[in-house]
Amino acid sequence: MGIFGSLLGSREDHPPLADDSYANARLQEVADQLEGLVADTSDRLEIVPCEHAAYVFIGKPPKKFGLAWIHDGRTSNFKTLVEEHGINPIRLERITDHLREAYQRSASAQRYTTKIAEREVIVTPSQTLEKEVHEIVDEVIKK
Repeated sequence: MGIFGSLLGSREDHPPLADDSYANARLQEVADQLEGLVADTSDRLEIVPCEHAAYVFIGKPPKKFGLAWIHDGRTSNFKTLVEEHGINPIRLERITDHLREAYQRSASAQRYTTKIAEREVIVTPSQTLEKEVHEIVDEVIKK
């Protein structure tokens, strides 16, 4: 993206995700849930594929974003954390801060685009980001 693109907030340019890539194989494992999530939101989506799962940044990370994660055939999000684990707003803000920091540390990770349910999404196949997000979410769920 050129200087004017970044100044004007235009669409990011990333290469297409290869059909035969490891990341695409991971996306196919949760394709039904991803299609449902894509259909349910009009916000920008950035998917971090995992084995039998995916983390999805919704919105414009690292500034304003939400997070959904697909696991065990279901989709969870911040609302789920509040409802199922009694997370209060202060703790949710700390969790969001940790996720923001993890996302920022992955700024140099290669990103790709692919289409899911006829919509272009970003895919970030970063094992480092996957591991950090998993640790943050797992810590919350286990408490």
